[in-house]
Amino acid sequence: MRRSTVRRTALAASAMSLALLVSACGSDKSEGKKDEPKGKASASAPAAGKAASAEELAKLILAEGDVPGHKVTEATAADLATAKSVTSDKAECKPLVDAMSLRSGGAPSAIVIRKVMAMPKSPAPDAAPEDKMKAGLSALGGTITSDTLGAYADAKAAGDVIAALKKSGADCAGGFNLVAGSDKTKFTKVAPADFAAGGDEAVSFTLNLDAEGTTGTTHLIAVRKGGTVATFYALSLAGQAEQPKAVVEGQVKKLG
Repeated sequence: MRRSTVRRTALAASAMSLALLVSACGSDKSEGKKDEPKGKASASAPAAGKAASAEELAKLILAEGDVPGHKVTEATAADLATAKSVTSDKAECKPLVDAMSLRSGGAPSAIVIRKVMAMPKSPAPDAAPEDKMKAGLSALGGTITSDTLGAYADAKAAGDVIAALKKSGADCAGGFNLVAGSDKTKFTKVAPADFAAGGDEAVSFTLNLDAEGTTGTTHLIAVRKGGTVATFYALSLAGQAEQPKAVVEGQVKKLG
């Protein structure tokens, strides 16, 4: 593997600064709240004027099989513990960092998180060794998206989360540092993205980052549906993440 590839891998991992990437296929229980029962569960939106419970969110969030070509897993206790330590060097960028770090802005009454990995097509059994190697590298460079659902008391409280993200994106357009312990990742630009996310209202950004001259691109999208906010942060170990269109569309559809 070339040195630049290694640097890009370190770049992406540092950008998230979470076990999200390391444990993308883990199976530990996640949010510290009761999760959905095994098997099919009927998803339905929470009653009007009432914040969704963790159990209701667990039925509404993406599950394995909801997005073709993607693997859906739960966030682990390690993910959440690491996420708590992620901060920014600029107070005005906190809403962005919260959305990037498995946290829903404001004061959600419940939160549920999933990790969604784009899976490459498997090479044919009789494929040449070099083709199998390319497939393996492609898998490492696939886009990984965190899908976070936060429940709020009403549509206004949820709307305040979207408004805070819009303001934070504008205030931090010139960049900021994401800080996780002794690690820092420099984001050089935050720009509004052309992304039709759906829902009652939404906001989306493309974030450019730089680590020792190696650049990368990540994507942040937040969608409000009633009193629920779905936040998506997409990155790639190869540095250049794709907009998680299928993931967002699948989640918004499931929210109803």
